Amino acid sequence: MSIARIFGGPRTASSAADEYHRRKRLSVHGAIRWVIIAILVIIQVYPLLWLFITSLRTEHDFASGDPFGIPKQFTLENYARAFEAGDLGVYIRNSLIVTFGASFFIVLMGMMAAYAINVLGFRGSKIVSGIFLLGIIVPVQIALVPLFIDYSQINLLDTYASMIIPLAGFAVPMSVFLFSSFYNYIPKETYEAASLDGAGPYRIFWQITLPLSLNTIVTVVLVNSIFIWNEFIFANTFVLSDGLKTIPLGLQNYIGAMGNTDWTATFAAVCVTITPLMLIFMVLNKAMIQGLEGGATKG
Repeated sequence: MSIARIFGGPRTASSAADEYHRRKRLSVHGAIRWVIIAILVIIQVYPLLWLFITSLRTEHDFASGDPFGIPKQFTLENYARAFEAGDLGVYIRNSLIVTFGASFFIVLMGMMAAYAINVLGFRGSKIVSGIFLLGIIVPVQIALVPLFIDYSQINLLDTYASMIIPLAGFAVPMSVFLFSSFYNYIPKETYEAASLDGAGPYRIFWQITLPLSLNTIVTVVLVNSIFIWNEFIFANTFVLSDGLKTIPLGLQNYIGAMGNTDWTATFAAVCVTITPLMLIFMVLNKAMIQGLEGGATKG
């Protein structure tokens, strides 16, 4: 018997070759993956970068030069004009009030409804849960005319409540779904132990369920805040005065006579309005992912 066969020489060489080809395939796959990721990042980042750069261009540079080219001059006058001439501060204030108000009711009603359905339990709870799920597919457009008629009869038009109520109402079904999925993930023994210690349903909710739901709360707030912040339909239908216009509705004021648009001021206004959402999303991104994993996939 040869030494090569005793020590497995041919098999060692074959294994080395297989290992080389395997690593080569992995490196190729890794390179392709990184190329795809880079392309996606460029697609996502370039519009934001172009928006920010354009917001710093002068009106003459933007109008006479290449809109997608490198700016020749930079200025902060666009931001000053956006706040002074466009009442951007008023629009931001109104959007903050509507966003915080609607998010508060979305979280509160979603948590309480999911707690009653999944934790407390009652006869017909599955039917109620199914009705909430059906609410997810209801389009918001069908409620515009009935709500407008009702608001006009009770003098609720042109108020913050006229926007907060429908925004919260149409978002509650998805909120109930996320909270219900998360509550199903919480072990029943936790509630049973609390009950044996003498805790009632309200105490269990505030001291056990609420602290455990923080990641899901962050997820619900972020997902709905992005939609509420950019919402246009309800604001355009129920708001009549300039003092209550939100950001999407107020940006129409940057259109001047004969349809002329102050593009550089508009881009500056858009940069100001999207920056808070981007910063909040970057800070709370991890909590949002954990909330989606815990509340949506483990239920």
